[in-house]
Amino acid sequence: MSVMNTGGNPQLNRHGELKHLLTIEGLPRDVLTRILDTAAPFTEVAEREVKKLPLLRGKSVFNLFFENSTRTRTTFEIAAKRLSADVINLNISTSSANKGETLLDTVDNLAAMQADMFVVRHASSGAPYLIAQHLAATGSEHIHVVNAGDGRHAHPTQGLLDMYTIRHYKKDFTQLTVAIVGDVLHSRVARSQIHALNILGVPEIRVIAPKTLLPTGVERLGVRVFNDMREGLRGVDVVMMLRLQNERMQGALLPSTQEFFKSWGLTPEKLALAKPDAIVMHPGPMNRGVEIDSAVADGGQAVILPQVTFGIAVRMAVMAMLGGNS
Repeated sequence: MSVMNTGGNPQLNRHGELKHLLTIEGLPRDVLTRILDTAAPFTEVAEREVKKLPLLRGKSVFNLFFENSTRTRTTFEIAAKRLSADVINLNISTSSANKGETLLDTVDNLAAMQADMFVVRHASSGAPYLIAQHLAATGSEHIHVVNAGDGRHAHPTQGLLDMYTIRHYKKDFTQLTVAIVGDVLHSRVARSQIHALNILGVPEIRVIAPKTLLPTGVERLGVRVFNDMREGLRGVDVVMMLRLQNERMQGALLPSTQEFFKSWGLTPEKLALAKPDAIVMHPGPMNRGVEIDSAVADGGQAVILPQVTFGIAVRMAVMAMLGGNS
């Protein structure tokens, strides 16, 4: 399935406001900054149980997960409910799709149920674009689409919550050196991170991985490539670890997980090469002893659990902005 663009930016309305969130690529810096700024007051709501906000009262948010994900679906559900939306969870991988119904048949049926927003996770790159394009063509353009992960292509809310985390701890993007480490080849998160870091003005983005886990021509995304982890980590401000995406690998790209950990796992010794105040991030779920040592994951430089909390706030911000731009 190819990624489609209808001319202009299909994510923005004619006023330059967010209409869908399909990818970070191509979004103006001011839109990214507005999302991060909008998320800030929601952090307090995400961190403790407070009264719901009425921003999406009367709106129906459908979580359309054609691919399993407990963590992402749960945080979207919490975020929508804290905005007072009605949330309908559909695990479509075990329902109508298995009965022969097409993706767009499913969308048409749900649109007829007065949906206001679709949160879509799909194994095919470009599926959320296809849905947004179809909604526009069938007179349902009032329904907003949020990409919760499509194939190897993008995971924009994960990229945004990572940017929010970096801004929270480091304040200024324009002075940072950021390293993304691990299975870049199969990671939609890495692509969203790289686009966001570039848009927000990070001067040096490093990707650190074995050659077998790097996309061809990754340098064209504006990154420096390192095939030696110790060299790549030297002097960085932020370390963003990626998990091995074994479910997406075809053939033997690595000798063993033990060998991978020896060369590419983040240990206290390797982390010591980064700046003393460097933060360690991970989108989850973590493979302890594969890409990250427990001593690092549970250590003082890790901000992995705050990322989860910030993720609720960022998803609240995205849905609140979309709901206000109807």
